[in-house]
Amino acid sequence: MPHARAVSSLPRHLTVAYGLLIVYACLHPLTGWRPTGLPLLDFLTAPWPKYYRNADIVLNVLGFLPFGFVLAPSLPLRIGRSAGVAVATLVAALLSFGMEVTQNFLPTRVPSNVDLACNITGALLGALAGARWGHPLFDQSGWLHRWRSARIIPGHMGDLGLILLGLWLLAQFTPDRVLFGSGDLRQLLGLPTPLHFEPERYILLETVQVAITIVGVGLFARCMMRSASPWPVALLLLLGIGAKSIATASFYIPGEALLWLTPGTRQGLLLGLLVLAGALLLASVLQHAFAGVALLAATSLTNLLPENPYFEVGHRMLGQGNFLNFHGLTELSANLWPFLALAYLSAVGLWRGEHLTQR
Repeated sequence: MPHARAVSSLPRHLTVAYGLLIVYACLHPLTGWRPTGLPLLDFLTAPWPKYYRNADIVLNVLGFLPFGFVLAPSLPLRIGRSAGVAVATLVAALLSFGMEVTQNFLPTRVPSNVDLACNITGALLGALAGARWGHPLFDQSGWLHRWRSARIIPGHMGDLGLILLGLWLLAQFTPDRVLFGSGDLRQLLGLPTPLHFEPERYILLETVQVAITIVGVGLFARCMMRSASPWPVALLLLLGIGAKSIATASFYIPGEALLWLTPGTRQGLLLGLLVLAGALLLASVLQHAFAGVALLAATSLTNLLPENPYFEVGHRMLGQGNFLNFHGLTELSANLWPFLALAYLSAVGLWRGEHLTQR
């Protein structure tokens, strides 16, 4: 087998990361564990559920489709394309089956043979696509690997950084929070909001929080890049805004895509982009330091911001079925992301220090 057909490590890392996200989404909210006393496998022979929406079918198929897509090309090339599809589908089926059985112990979840069938279908479709297009994408001769080698730092550190950027984009699908807001420990720990809502003070805090977050996220992305080009950073921020708009339009009544664009957010966007443009001209060591400081400051402000009644327009689907699980997943990503990013920045600093020492 020529070296050009060697598989990169990125699809394996993506498979593990996405598998963990599936586990959390399937077992959300992870509380109230208790045995029901019913046979664990009764759901396999249950009739079609009385209340089941087409949206649940679509989400269960789409939820496992990326898993199959990244799992198929992560398997050894020697097993062949057909066997790779079969193995990827089997692994996904076992994962879905395990999650459905485990849901027997959660009072807020109901195991379903329809969910299982949809998950397997999604994994099969994803594996077929991954077997066809995954290797040209992920192999060391593929365009994604070539782009990664040219733009992103090498090895596991580069893969982990890309996964963290993917988690950041996932977090932007949370519609009921400030643009790019993350690290809210109040939700994780049940802490009270320290400040009451006052429009003028809120606009000021929101402006600063959005601006600092843009600087922190932009510099975080820059710290894992080989080149100084600003365009990947600009694309990342545009994708984040797009994800926020899609989530707002999908989950809010009346479906206003720009409901998140509050007065403070508008000012914060302009200020943050101006400061980020200047920060991208600094030396890389200063960018690294400012990225950590900005993320810490943005996280602190996120925990100071009071609840904004502007967002209390009413949810359309967040509390329904699989949308609730997806919302829980995006909230977890948003709440944990800055702390994972700070740990990553520290690791990248050590990694670069070791490489400089070796030289």
